[in-house]
Amino acid sequence: MKSMSHLAHSTRRAQVSRQEWEVRVKLAAAYRLAALLRWTDHIYTHFSARVPGPDEHFLINAYGLLFDEISASNLVKVDVDGTIIDDPLGLGINQAGYVIHSAIHRARPDLTAVLHTHTRDGAAVSAQREGLLPISQHALAYYSRVAYHDYEGVALDLDEQQRLVANLGTSNILILRNHGLLTGGVSVEHAFRELHGLERACAIQVAAQAGGNAQLLHASPAAIAKVHEQAQHFCAGDGEGVARHWAALIRQLDREGLDYQQ
Repeated sequence: MKSMSHLAHSTRRAQVSRQEWEVRVKLAAAYRLAALLRWTDHIYTHFSARVPGPDEHFLINAYGLLFDEISASNLVKVDVDGTIIDDPLGLGINQAGYVIHSAIHRARPDLTAVLHTHTRDGAAVSAQREGLLPISQHALAYYSRVAYHDYEGVALDLDEQQRLVANLGTSNILILRNHGLLTGGVSVEHAFRELHGLERACAIQVAAQAGGNAQLLHASPAAIAKVHEQAQHFCAGDGEGVARHWAALIRQLDREGLDYQQ
């Protein structure tokens, strides 16, 4: 007899378009990869992806599931006005997740995926007045592109959305001060590539700052400008680097199991 989870998977897959199912699988993979990389904050934080098609719908995690419990079929579909379109488990969504993600999906249709974390290193850098420092090759890929949004409390108020979007501007990299990190991308795999590098840059910064009285060496303005130019190629959403990066991550994830695809 087929399991209930398999039946639920079959039902959900039959109810959505092929394009939506592909996005669901990629977004579920991003959640599982975040769990594998230990980026999670228990049931908090959230990743989202726009549903292909004319409707302003996006997918996000059910509130209460751990990241390693997310699958393609249990994602919640919601519109940018907060109306839940499909909630397979009846758990609803995190209000802060709705406030942050709906604001960006409404204002930036070019960013089809938005990922947000509260990692130790990301939150630590977000609490530093100077923010991300130009002290590593990883950091230089973001240093000239990163935007900042001041902390206003838990993001539950809709009026914060206009300031969040204004601070993001035309960037796709946002450090939420005293809070965490956020990246957007033209695809799930692009947003994840951006977040992966940004998380690494923050980890390197925190490690360097733990070196006692050693003075940190900032890259030269010429090096900063050069890496900014180089990053236009290797951080591009449609670039070969993003595809290779994602393929390697999926190979790593698939060794842990394939149930995220259900």
